[in-house]
Amino acid sequence: MDTILFSLFALAYFVLFILAIRLFQNQRIPSALFLLPVIAGLVYDNSILAAGRFIGEGPLLENLNYARFWLHTLFTPLLVLYAWVTLKQARVHWAQQSWCHLTAFLLTLALILLELFTEVFGLTLEPEREYGVLSYSSAEPQSGPPIMVLVVSAVLLAASVVIWRKQKWIWFFVGSLVMIIGSAVQLPVESGAVTNLFELFLLVSLLVTAVFQGTRVKK
Repeated sequence: MDTILFSLFALAYFVLFILAIRLFQNQRIPSALFLLPVIAGLVYDNSILAAGRFIGEGPLLENLNYARFWLHTLFTPLLVLYAWVTLKQARVHWAQQSWCHLTAFLLTLALILLELFTEVFGLTLEPEREYGVLSYSSAEPQSGPPIMVLVVSAVLLAASVVIWRKQKWIWFFVGSLVMIIGSAVQLPVESGAVTNLFELFLLVSLLVTAVFQGTRVKK
């Protein structure tokens, strides 16, 4: 069942990726540009999880899964820049300041480096079978979400509150809140893929926020 779900998620993210490209090409919305690598990483992530059982154990699948960790580390922190750009697009005064620009880039860089040194460098993978899905995961799994994910989630939530108040747009906030709740709550279902639905909901909310702000710019 999870193999099917991961396949559907990969397809959904691929559609989002195409929509994000078209949005940037047609409206030149900067926030859509920062979503592209994040969505591309999720297309890859879900595709490898869906294909794992067909590829089988071995160096090939191990290396493909190793790339999942790299993409997560390099691309997920870009959502900090997405949050900052949405504030600029909403014409939030302090978001236009050079200090905010510098803070957003330094925080993004710091999160990437933190994840590299705590999660990726020296990473040892081992095969894992769960609900019909074959993948390679860390031999030393963490207890709870990594600091990088917590910080990114907090930044998105904070930015979404400002956008809600400034532009009366609630869906950025709803997507961020649903993602946080979904990550914290253990669902009573026998699936490792269902929780990814919250992540998909977040990305959809981020993309429709870019669409909304693009429409506002045109007015």
